[in-house]
Amino acid sequence: MDIWSGAEEPEEPSPGSACPICKGAGVVHPRLPSGKPDYSRVIPCRCTQQELDKERKARLQRYSGLDLELLKNMTFDNFEKRLNLPPELQGNLEEAYRLALDFAKSPEGWVVFQGLNGCGKTHLAAAIANYRLKEGKPVKFVVVPDFLDHLRLTFSPESAVSYDQLFEEVKNAPLLILDDFGEQSTTPWAQEKLYQIINYRYNARLATVITTCYSLDEIENRISSRLVDPKISLVFPITAPDYRSDRRASQQAKTRLGRGGKRRRG
Repeated sequence: MDIWSGAEEPEEPSPGSACPICKGAGVVHPRLPSGKPDYSRVIPCRCTQQELDKERKARLQRYSGLDLELLKNMTFDNFEKRLNLPPELQGNLEEAYRLALDFAKSPEGWVVFQGLNGCGKTHLAAAIANYRLKEGKPVKFVVVPDFLDHLRLTFSPESAVSYDQLFEEVKNAPLLILDDFGEQSTTPWAQEKLYQIINYRYNARLATVITTCYSLDEIENRISSRLVDPKISLVFPITAPDYRSDRRASQQAKTRLGRGGKRRRG
């Protein structure tokens, strides 16, 4: 939309100077189809909109729960395809990658990634969250045991947030990612809180991603029955082993080569 500024050719403002378009007012008159300014309306100036966009991105980042540097850096671009794996395992990992990327582009329904620790499920879940953030869309990433600990802490008088605020924020997130599901304590209170979140989101059909290293048989039935409902959820087992085993094997191979080299030089 064209705007009226009163300046023929606005120059680049010097640091600390007023915006040459709105003269520091923060708003401008939009142009009518005739090209004349519409004095009956005002809209945010470009300079104000840039600040608003910056603030919105900061709010989305704070809301996301992606505070740790490791999680912030988990993207689809740096996901390791692990070409050293056998073809069937590599193909399974590639399929999980495509599933996560497709979900990130259009988050509908639920995706449950199962697999051993270190198989890549958390990286894919965080990559979905970072993709949505980059698109300027809200997403909430929570590590389940940590979330329950934080929820308990809200009962303290010193808590900066209320129980209802934190619980509703997670329960109603447009896109919720529950990482390390099943690693939490199995107290009746913890199970009930998780059931309330899962059941609400199931009934509301809110987009959800869950990662777990447990089989569905090991998860409480009233929760697992919702996770396996094909009308809303897709359960994808990632069969790749712990990526740290790749590094250990690589390091051991380098050590053996180093020792062999020493023997040859001797």
